[in-house]
Amino acid sequence: MSAPTATPPTPALERLRLAVSHRRGYVPVASTALLLVVLLLAGNSRYYGFLDTQVLLNIFINNAGLLVLAVGMTFVMLTGGIDLSVGAMAALSTMICAWLTETNGWPPLVSILVALLTGAALGKAMGHMVHDYGVQPFMATLAGMFLARGLCFVISTESISISDPFFTSAAQYRISVGSAFITWSVVIAFAVVAIAYAVLHYTRFGRGVYAVGDNPQSAELMALPVRRTVLSAYTVSGVCSALGGVLFTFTTQSGYSLNLLGGELDTIAAVVIGGTVLTGGSGYVLGTVLGVTVLGVIQTIVTFEGTLSSWWTKIVTGVLLLSFVLLQRVLTARRTT
Repeated sequence: MSAPTATPPTPALERLRLAVSHRRGYVPVASTALLLVVLLLAGNSRYYGFLDTQVLLNIFINNAGLLVLAVGMTFVMLTGGIDLSVGAMAALSTMICAWLTETNGWPPLVSILVALLTGAALGKAMGHMVHDYGVQPFMATLAGMFLARGLCFVISTESISISDPFFTSAAQYRISVGSAFITWSVVIAFAVVAIAYAVLHYTRFGRGVYAVGDNPQSAELMALPVRRTVLSAYTVSGVCSALGGVLFTFTTQSGYSLNLLGGELDTIAAVVIGGTVLTGGSGYVLGTVLGVTVLGVIQTIVTFEGTLSSWWTKIVTGVLLLSFVLLQRVLTARRTT
């Protein structure tokens, strides 16, 4: 007597399961929002002027590049993968912009386009390694990290300053917000967030990203383009990494091979604290914004305190990261029971 075969899930059942999964995903995001409120209230009770408009806007000014990197990482982590190359790719982007613009005299917009295309190419190559050749995302993107960081040193082992008026203007221009101001980097970062939100929640590609991360086998049975989705997610991460490097170049007006060392770890921490599940299928780009904001508030508290080492930011981030991973573990265990 032959063993009974499993019945493939119907699209309706899969949509229902994804909806339930998304609702459970609200819990980490709500926890992040609550944590952010607690940190802001604690800072306001201890430090005078902590909630001044400019202080709050400085959080986004200082972390605009990290926010863009984290948005790209969100796409990859939603598919159940990870991208360790984001910091190195951002550093490579700063080197490409500085080398082409300052050393070779290329127009700055062309240099930026080359950096973005390089990020897209490297991201897609890692996506091919993950999906087509079955390489674990950790190893594929680790190779990408070494490649990007090595290319930085091939371009130059020294810092390359940028004196081009375009980069100088982008670094110095202020956009008034009442009595405070923001920079173009903040505007670009939130434009990326808005585009990512629309893509993830209102397009077939976005729904595919969630479906692939939740259950790749079921996504295949539902005739979703799993391969194209994975490749596109890593390509998005590569482009966002390069764009984050461009924003970092606006701030520093230079390119340097050692820029953003450990940036991939800050990016992963921000995304996980923002509620994206490490195993994929659950998370929100707006939660990623909250995660980056939490890290920025922690940095601000350490700065206001004055007597604390900057390493306390890393210590608190590590504690929060572990706490949110444990929370995800509990929620995942409940979902499987």
